[in-house]
Amino acid sequence: MIPPSAARTAAARRLSRRSRRAKERRFLAEGPQAVREAAAAVAHGTAALAELFVTEEAADRHPGIVAAADEAGAVLHLTPEDTLTGIAQTVTPQGMVGVCRFLDRPFDGIVASRPRLVAVLAHVRDPGNAGTVLRCADAAGADAVVFTDSSVDVYNPKAVRASVGSLFHLPVAVGVPAAEAVTALREAGVRVLAADGAGPRDLDAELDDGGLAPPTAWMFGNEAWGLPEETRALADEVVRVPIHGRAESLNLATAAAVCLYSSARAQRAPGGCRSVTSNS
Repeated sequence: MIPPSAARTAAARRLSRRSRRAKERRFLAEGPQAVREAAAAVAHGTAALAELFVTEEAADRHPGIVAAADEAGAVLHLTPEDTLTGIAQTVTPQGMVGVCRFLDRPFDGIVASRPRLVAVLAHVRDPGNAGTVLRCADAAGADAVVFTDSSVDVYNPKAVRASVGSLFHLPVAVGVPAAEAVTALREAGVRVLAADGAGPRDLDAELDDGGLAPPTAWMFGNEAWGLPEETRALADEVVRVPIHGRAESLNLATAAAVCLYSSARAQRAPGGCRSVTSNS
């Protein structure tokens, strides 16, 4: 490992800005979990992790992660604590910050893969929520996540942290207009459902009637006001998660988890579009 130059440290620090991330097509991944997943990830034949800034203490505590980063071809920088704090976006960094190459894939390639479960983030503005929905999609076995052009940057440091490594696990497309996404998914045989608390169709009824067994894309909207009417109108059905108790509503990430897991259950059941024993 080599000490980081002032130029490399400054370049990493500038990745906190979206414009710089877009120009360099690189982003920051903080902490051992994110760096471990970045070191293991390969996108389009290229290792995701380009550089690793690590303190001596963190390197001693996580030698396996440092070795994996080295094996992945990342440049390793043994970094003083105060320097790493200047790069990190958290108040108490965990001694590791990775500089990663962008991972997003062309949307048409995702559609061509004939996905069976997709999360479409339309008008999602909070990076923490976006990362958490991405994590939920990963846990539910989704085939891809699509960020429309009206949603937050998936490479925002808060979104990356909230994904807890899931950003490195499944295909992600960014900047896709909602109408274009819906049209292409429907042409690929994917049924598009909009999740909305005021939807006329009940999720339980949709599940019981077999509506979630075919390939499905779920559209999730803004944290405060949901999906605008023109976006809801694009969907094949607008579905609400039933509230059986006295809660006023569910937050975005919780509703997304319920919807995605309902689809996962239906698709893995006998008669669904996935084998019960399938891990894909």
